[in-house]
Amino acid sequence: MKIFLIAGEPSGDQLGAALMGGLRELLPDARFVGIGGEAMTAQGLDSLFPMAELSVMGIWEVLPRYRHLKRRIAETASRVIAENPAVLIGIDSPDFCLRVARAARAQRPDLRIIHYVAPSVWAWRPGRAAKMAAVVDHVLAILPFEPPLMREAGMSCDFVGHPIAAAQVAGPDEAALFRAGHGIAPESPVVLCLPGSRGGEVARLLPRFGQALAELRHHAPDMQVVLPTVPGVAGQVRHLTAQWPARPLIVEDADQKRAAFAAADLALAASGTVSLDLAANRVPMVIGYDMAPLSRILVGMLLKTDTVTLVNLVSETRAVPEFLGRDCQPAPMAGALRRLLDDPAARQAQLDAMDLTMDRLGKGGEAPGLRAARSVLRAVTAPR
Repeated sequence: MKIFLIAGEPSGDQLGAALMGGLRELLPDARFVGIGGEAMTAQGLDSLFPMAELSVMGIWEVLPRYRHLKRRIAETASRVIAENPAVLIGIDSPDFCLRVARAARAQRPDLRIIHYVAPSVWAWRPGRAAKMAAVVDHVLAILPFEPPLMREAGMSCDFVGHPIAAAQVAGPDEAALFRAGHGIAPESPVVLCLPGSRGGEVARLLPRFGQALAELRHHAPDMQVVLPTVPGVAGQVRHLTAQWPARPLIVEDADQKRAAFAAADLALAASGTVSLDLAANRVPMVIGYDMAPLSRILVGMLLKTDTVTLVNLVSETRAVPEFLGRDCQPAPMAGALRRLLDDPAARQAQLDAMDLTMDRLGKGGEAPGLRAARSVLRAVTAPR
């Protein structure tokens, strides 16, 4: 069976790789073509072009690259038709993947189309599910409350578990080695600073996060700030933190990042799936996020929930404080961080919400990649 996959983000690349592994386990002769990153390439995918070309977010950020992205959409759809796969699977990145699906479906109406990761219709743009149903047959959902929304719009949908539920986290020994290796005393608070993985996010958030952490340092002068980052923005991170009064420990190595999460006592993080990484490691957090002005205005008009933090949504609590848009300011974020350091009840409320979140995301169950693969094969063989 030939399977065409499209991933446009590092998180989608990881999902795609796990799915490919699951499909190979169930269907050893499966063949893969499409677009992906390093993880999917390691599973045997020869990407049509670098996945990084698709890693943009926000209306304002996309505009300068619109013509190039439009050309890539047309090229990818043409390649789908030429490859004649049994199924097209888009992985997250709905603005790109669904446009490719629509163009491919127009040329081949019988093509099976699956989308992995339901768009956040529970948060904003509720009409997107209905538009998806015109081109998508089946959805692989990673959040437990999403299948009813997708089915209501006219698509079949399975909750296949969130990849964080199967992720291996570092243990106490690795955390202790991380502290010792970097000269951090056992009693000193370790605070993670997580301003995102895109250049625009880092440029907007890191200066504000830095000011918030500087204020927190007056309250906890012995704290150590650790800033996990990725190669694409590491240089930018170093430049923006060069003048901080107390420079953070910047880590890029994957093992060091895992150990840093295990060693952390607290985190100030951009909104996104990183909140689930923190939940898996039981690190209390404060969330901050802002967008380019045009994107902020439009998203603010469309947002239909009172929280965007996944731990809050999955646990059905509001344990994690968040500061979004104009509220993403240093002083209130520093105050929320101080409360988590000083108030055991606030910390415990987050820990309880995190534990519930991980249970609901499938912790202890079958690996999400294998569950997703079973769902794909059921959908491909189901009568139309």
